[in-house]
Amino acid sequence: MKLLKTIRDTDLMIDSLVPTVFEERKAARAVVFDESNNVALLNVTAKHFHKLPGGGIEQGEDIEMALRREVLEEIGCAIENIRDLGIIEEYRNREALYQASYCFVADLVHEKGIPQLEDGEKADGFEPEWMSLEEAIETLQNELSVEDYEGKFIVLRDLTFLKEVSQVVYVN
Repeated sequence: MKLLKTIRDTDLMIDSLVPTVFEERKAARAVVFDESNNVALLNVTAKHFHKLPGGGIEQGEDIEMALRREVLEEIGCAIENIRDLGIIEEYRNREALYQASYCFVADLVHEKGIPQLEDGEKADGFEPEWMSLEEAIETLQNELSVEDYEGKFIVLRDLTFLKEVSQVVYVN
């Protein structure tokens, strides 16, 4: 998978000390298309930004297993026709976190289901929303100035993924 971007605090105009050691985290994310060519975003209502479905790869999981689990949990959907999109690296100084997000493009299988959110996701107010790719890009562009530290990384990361999808022709 190709590296699409590396994001650091300085890219977000944040001045913070660089830690000597970063905790490493790998995550799987997806741009999921439904039958109307709309994509899923999660509205993180408590923190005032949107994100793509996905999350951390757990012990014993491969990337695709984690992707399928996270998408099912967060937007209540099974996926198929999974295609590689790219990787984005994040170096979050304040959290001493290095995160590699593996992103894919996938298609919804059957109908939209009910998310099975974890407690932290419920507390953050995760709400799935479906919109055109263009609307999703515009939504995240409008959220680039989000106040939340983690949100700043997420919005730029997921906006980059969505723009990459818009540059590539995928056949559903």
